Amino acid sequence: MSVVITRDGHDWRVHAEQALDAPLERVFPFYSEAHNLERITPDLLRFRVVTPDPIEMRVGAQIDYRLRVRGVPVRWRTQILEWDPPHSFVDVQLKGPYELWHHTHTFESLGDRTRCTDEVRYRPPGGPLAGLINRFFVQRDVEAIFRHRMLALDEIFSATSASKPERSVA
Repeated sequence: MSVVITRDGHDWRVHAEQALDAPLERVFPFYSEAHNLERITPDLLRFRVVTPDPIEMRVGAQIDYRLRVRGVPVRWRTQILEWDPPHSFVDVQLKGPYELWHHTHTFESLGDRTRCTDEVRYRPPGGPLAGLINRFFVQRDVEAIFRHRMLALDEIFSATSASKPERSVA
């Protein structure tokens, strides 16, 4: 399990990778349910999917979220650019806190385990000040969010976990 953030010109790149204790046939459906993102996002962000159910994951699907970034309310809209179940999908920010957010999710079967890789290219707001904004605020938050997500996924898919990966509907 690792999270690495590097600079690439005016953008930054996140590479996060982990192997989950569950087969691909169990892991990809979890990612296919947009509301599960709430389960793996830190509570501090008060992250909520506001697009009504059902959300059909496909190329062109748009999903709206509400969250708080350092206490400030933010609306975020993403669009699915690529959808290749159970191997990968790509989402991009249409509206939200970044100048650019391009997120590629890939999944590789390891038999009874699954390697999940996140590649994100992002650019903070601020134009010429984006580097400072990233250094003092954004990068630390992005890294913490991905680390939290990885721990939550480990717990959800742990071989000894009693929790089911599917979203419960109350």
